[in-house]
Amino acid sequence: MNSLLRPLVIIAALGIPLPAEKPADDALAALKLPGVKVNLKERAVDVTSIVNLDEGSLEFIACTKDTKEHESIVTVQAKPSHIHTALLLLGAKAGHPAIRKIVGEGDDQHWIDLPPKGSPMTVAFVTTDDKGKQTERPLSDFVTRINEEGEPDPKEAAKRLKTFLFAGSHLFAKGEGPKTYLADRSGSVISLSTFGDELLCLPEVYGHENHALMWELDSKHLPKVGAKIILRLRPQNKTEAPKR
Repeated sequence: MNSLLRPLVIIAALGIPLPAEKPADDALAALKLPGVKVNLKERAVDVTSIVNLDEGSLEFIACTKDTKEHESIVTVQAKPSHIHTALLLLGAKAGHPAIRKIVGEGDDQHWIDLPPKGSPMTVAFVTTDDKGKQTERPLSDFVTRINEEGEPDPKEAAKRLKTFLFAGSHLFAKGEGPKTYLADRSGSVISLSTFGDELLCLPEVYGHENHALMWELDSKHLPKVGAKIILRLRPQNKTEAPKR
């Protein structure tokens, strides 16, 4: 389901109707995907999320329920493939997660590492106070980076968390059977470490050898565990929703 698959093809496969008589923005506003909203005012995709942790090390910002909650700030009930669809409809372009690829022939055959690619995205949380006022905060308000001396480094965290990539996971199939969107199986929605199946990821490869496990939760601005918040995904580049 990467950039070779166009948004309306995905919608057709999911059986999601888009009224032909409606203008494009009205059609997007009417799109029904469980737990996912195309927010035209913010030009973003809003995903309903549940706070999952209040302390600890992190490898994910978001995962699906019953997958990787022990290392993720929030869980989502939406399917990653549905979030992917909404991002495509907003005009973002999927790339691919970090992958290893074999190149060359014969004695020259060898593996190369390809970094992730995809539209640059901003990821934020939107919290709601007791009076119903919503506040959008950057991820650096909730996540800190631990430096080599073991101390929090909020400036480095803000720098690294400024941009994520719409990697778009992969389609997976066994034999001749139907293909499955891999993130729907693994639960990898937004990763801090590199797993190779995530929907959104950081621009660089973060493995154990380069201190991937140096992210920690800062819960100062985070509601209590179990609270509902909005995970907001916004394309950084000016986008235009695909025309019908």
